[in-house]
Amino acid sequence: MRIFVGQLAAGDVAIRGDEHHYVSRVRRARVGDAIELVDGAGKRARGVIEKIGEAETVVRVDGVEEIADVLPRVRAIVPWIKGDRMDTCVEKLVEVGVDEIVVWPAVHAVVKLDGKRLTSRVEHYAALAQAAARQSGRASVPSLIAVTSLADAITRLPAGGARVALDPGADRGAWPSAADVSIISGPEGGLAPAEHDALAAASFISLGLGPRVLRAETAPVIAVALVRAATQS
Repeated sequence: MRIFVGQLAAGDVAIRGDEHHYVSRVRRARVGDAIELVDGAGKRARGVIEKIGEAETVVRVDGVEEIADVLPRVRAIVPWIKGDRMDTCVEKLVEVGVDEIVVWPAVHAVVKLDGKRLTSRVEHYAALAQAAARQSGRASVPSLIAVTSLADAITRLPAGGARVALDPGADRGAWPSAADVSIISGPEGGLAPAEHDALAAASFISLGLGPRVLRAETAPVIAVALVRAATQS
């Protein structure tokens, strides 16, 4: 059983909120059960449950260890997608091994958010990412941010690395090899001509995923899975 905690250190660690509910109600854990704690940022520890109360679970931790990064670092830049299909996209991206999720306002995207609605939606997706990380056995939670424009997304990218724009009209080619891979995808209506130009100017190469046009929530998941399958045993 793996649980995410805000801070991880040797000694007694208190688990509260949703994670406490998961331990006590969903998993029906008992005092004396072994448990693994991770902080979502590269540290983990094994411990034993000492106490389960109404508001918290207390775990005794003996030592904390660092988790080595698994390369390449994979970033998915996805458009806003309507309804629960966005939930599916976030969950599956986490499951197949994405490290960062950047949501951007594509010209042809149906969903347009700002203000409190934007903040609430980002918080919702961040919670989904954490739940998906726990379910899939990951020790780290991918970061998730929403940017204000395509230019903002491009500016945030690290120098170097591989940059791929998914395009159903492009040929299937070999995925570039690099320690950092950024994959951008468009909405159901596709990328606008100006967006294609901006990506080309930022050194993105266009690659296709096969003969069929995939949905907006499916294409980035397949692309991340292909990168992971090609680079990890």
